[in-house]
Amino acid sequence: MQGCSSDDAAWSGLRSFTAARIGLARSGASLATAPVLEVRLAHARARDAVHAPLDAARLSTELAALGLPVLTVASAVRDRAEYLRRPDRGRQLAPEAAATLAPHAASGHDVAFVITDGLSARAVERHAAPFLAALRPHLDAEGWRIAPLTIVRQGRVAIGDAVAQQLRARMVVVLIGERPGLTAPDSMGAYLTWQPRPQTTDAERNCISNIRPVGIDPTDAAAKILYLMRAMRTREISGVALKDETERLLIGGNGA
Repeated sequence: MQGCSSDDAAWSGLRSFTAARIGLARSGASLATAPVLEVRLAHARARDAVHAPLDAARLSTELAALGLPVLTVASAVRDRAEYLRRPDRGRQLAPEAAATLAPHAASGHDVAFVITDGLSARAVERHAAPFLAALRPHLDAEGWRIAPLTIVRQGRVAIGDAVAQQLRARMVVVLIGERPGLTAPDSMGAYLTWQPRPQTTDAERNCISNIRPVGIDPTDAAAKILYLMRAMRTREISGVALKDETERLLIGGNGA
């Protein structure tokens, strides 16, 4: 049986609303050759994204254009294979990182931004600078004291806790490449934590996921994260105790 030949036009219209694979052509009981090859290509791209190295030098240059100091350090991971096998090492700073961070420690830092490759270096290479460029003017207008931007090679989410403690920042925002999917090899996540410390759990973090132009655009993500940052500073909480209410506020602002 031929799966969708009689209503290709209808499926084509629906595909314009989603990146999901819908209405795939079939040959008998199996998928046709073309969609099978497309899935294999997408899978290969996702695997490549996981293993691609972070171009820290280029990212540092792009971030420096925002007018803030940029530091580059590494996690305790030795190579990519160890990063995938040992998540715990990706949460720890390399011993030499302290010497880079310590001179920039200041009790007046309201927030530290940490940018790390995670499982997709491509994600932060593409979206970290546009996101921060959208957010920075609002932070400046409100008088936020921003620690030096810190790039961490081979980092996990919790590496931000260690960086924030070294810089003595009250809050940390970690921008990290998320696990690639078959339609999104460059999705960036942002994890926000109030008063991070070694014992911080994931329940104490807020997350905005799927930051990319065809997901949550970096400019829209900046608005969501600004809301959370303001709430954290005012209420001195984060995680499950703090909800992202930006969608409700937007709906209310439209008179609904």
